[in-house]
Amino acid sequence: MTVPDGGQGDPDVLGGEPDGLERLWTPHRMTYVDGPARPVAGASDTKDCPFCVIPGLEDAQGLVVARGETAYVVLNRYPYNTGHLLVCPYRHVGDYADLARDELVETAELTQTAVRVLRGAYGADGVNLGMNLGAVAGAGITGHVHQHAVPRWAGDSNFLPIVARTKALPELLGATRERLAAAWPGAASDG
Repeated sequence: MTVPDGGQGDPDVLGGEPDGLERLWTPHRMTYVDGPARPVAGASDTKDCPFCVIPGLEDAQGLVVARGETAYVVLNRYPYNTGHLLVCPYRHVGDYADLARDELVETAELTQTAVRVLRGAYGADGVNLGMNLGAVAGAGITGHVHQHAVPRWAGDSNFLPIVARTKALPELLGATRERLAAAWPGAASDG
């Protein structure tokens, strides 16, 4: 098929309006869109929830950085930046408002420690913290609440995401986990 408009595509032929964006196809992530890794809020079946499965794995395999009594810290497998952490309660609960007091307190304390560790281990200039509650709020996994801690540096948005809409991550996830786990106060780095 010939695309007559410089590669943008004819909407009548290609089935959509051209937007000028290049696409990186990642079909392996469909499990987070419509597969078992995306449980619905309030789902009772936890065997396919990644945040319920991860605590049963060894730390290195699950990318766990630290474990508490009611919550744990894990690397995001699809990070926005190197060191992108998630703080998750062990209990399968889909809404922040439904956390028990002990889960709420430990999640906050682990998040606070995550900020300190990201600043210390990576020299982060800032940290974005946030939760997306529900699909319409942007939650990729709606059935298990989790707090994001994303380290930021002056100049971390360079030409790649702006021009190529691509993120460059300079470190493999395993190395990031080891570095953060070693920097975590009182935690062993070999799990």
